Amino acid sequence: MTDAAARVRYEKKDHVAYVTLDRPEVLNAMDLRTHEELAGVWDEVEADDEVRVTVLTGAGERAFSVGQDLKERARLDAGGAPPTTFGSRGQPGAPRLTDRFTRSKPVLARVHGYALGGGFELALACDLIIASDRAVFGLPEVRLGLIPGAGGAFRLTRQLPQRIAMGYLLTGRRMSAATALRFGLVNEVVAPDRLDRCVEEWTTDLVRGAPLSVRAIREAALRSVDMPLEAAFSAEYGWEERRRRSSDALEGVRAFAEKRDPVWTGR
Repeated sequence: MTDAAARVRYEKKDHVAYVTLDRPEVLNAMDLRTHEELAGVWDEVEADDEVRVTVLTGAGERAFSVGQDLKERARLDAGGAPPTTFGSRGQPGAPRLTDRFTRSKPVLARVHGYALGGGFELALACDLIIASDRAVFGLPEVRLGLIPGAGGAFRLTRQLPQRIAMGYLLTGRRMSAATALRFGLVNEVVAPDRLDRCVEEWTTDLVRGAPLSVRAIREAALRSVDMPLEAAFSAEYGWEERRRRSSDALEGVRAFAEKRDPVWTGR
C-alpha cells in the first residue's frame, strides 16, 4: 500500500508480514477505511504461502491503537447510521481480525503505549502479545455507553480469571503491562528499547518451525479448548490432515538424523 493517505502499512521480510496501523496523529484510532484496508491485508496474508507469521503494531510512540474512531462514530450516529453490536458482519472490512475465525497463521501483537477499546480487542485476538513496559490495556466502552463488541467481552473472560475480567469489563479500568504479564495475558514485557529485538526473537522461533506444523498445532489447540479431552483426540483437524501427508512431515525427522537444518516447503 503506497498511497500516502493509507491507514495501514504492509511489508514482508523473511516469511514475516509486518502490519502497522498508521494513524499516529489520532493514536491509531480505526475508522471505516482502516478496517477496509486491514481486510485486504488479512486476505493477502492468508493467501501468501511465503508468509508464516504476522506482526501487528501501531505507528508512533504513544499507542498501539485506541480503538474505534469515535469522532467518525459520532458523525455516523448523527447521520442516522444504525448502532453496532457484537461482531463485524455487514460492516466495512468484515470479517475483521477479531471475528476472522478461519485464519490459519499466527499473529503476534507488538504493543507499545495505549491498547484501548478496539485496540485491546485486536491484541486479544492475536495468538501472542509482546508488550513494552509502557503498554496500557483497557476496555472503556462501559463509560461511553458502548460494549466491547469486537470480542473483548468474550475473550477477556476466557483469557483471565472470570472475576478479574469482569472487574475490568464492568468498570473500564486500565491495566498496566506488569499486571497483564502477572495474569498471563501477555507473553513478555520488555523495556521500549528492547521491544523490536524481543519481537524478532519470537518471530525467528516461529519461522523456524515447520509451517504446516504451526498451522496444525494452532488449529488443534484453539478448536479443542472447549471440547472434552476424549473428543479433542478424536476430532478431525484439516491442517493436521495436510501436515501428516506432507513432505515436511518426513523432512524434519530426516534432517535430524542427518544432523542438518530442515528445509521446509509447506507442502
